[in-house]
Amino acid sequence: MSTEIIEIAKSRYQAGKLAFENGKYREAVENLEKASALLARNTRLAGEVEIWLVTAYEAAERTEDAIALCQQLRRHPHQETKKQARQLIHILQAPKLKRPKEWMTEIPDLGAISDNDSKRLVAVKPKKSIPRQKSAEPEYVDLSTVNTRDNSFIWVALIAVGLTISYLVWLSF
Repeated sequence: MSTEIIEIAKSRYQAGKLAFENGKYREAVENLEKASALLARNTRLAGEVEIWLVTAYEAAERTEDAIALCQQLRRHPHQETKKQARQLIHILQAPKLKRPKEWMTEIPDLGAISDNDSKRLVAVKPKKSIPRQKSAEPEYVDLSTVNTRDNSFIWVALIAVGLTISYLVWLSF
């Protein structure tokens, strides 16, 4: 394989990673697929590109393609690629958990707003908060109602600390 083709594949690979990290998953898939097509399947670089391609497929909501590619990568000659493919296949095939609606935050689509509308201020409804109790005076507790039976451990600990300190002082002389 010529070095020119490898350099083109590396530049596509870097472009795919950059697109993925910027949230442009379709563009990342395109670049990574092109880089993968240029490389020999059994090389370390091809395995690395295809692992990134698996994550790009999943991010682009093409889970079936991601799982199929992971199945192939489990038989890759490079050991690290095999290991990553085995770990990813478990993640991809794990059941999807459903989240309650109150855990989710809706993000409005701002692409449909015209320039004139975007200049308006949007009022945000604050979430209900728990009212805080602000007391200027300290709260006093009746000591006759406090359970002091469990405090015997404190006396034992204080005696042990006192004996240890006196023993250390005695050793220093």
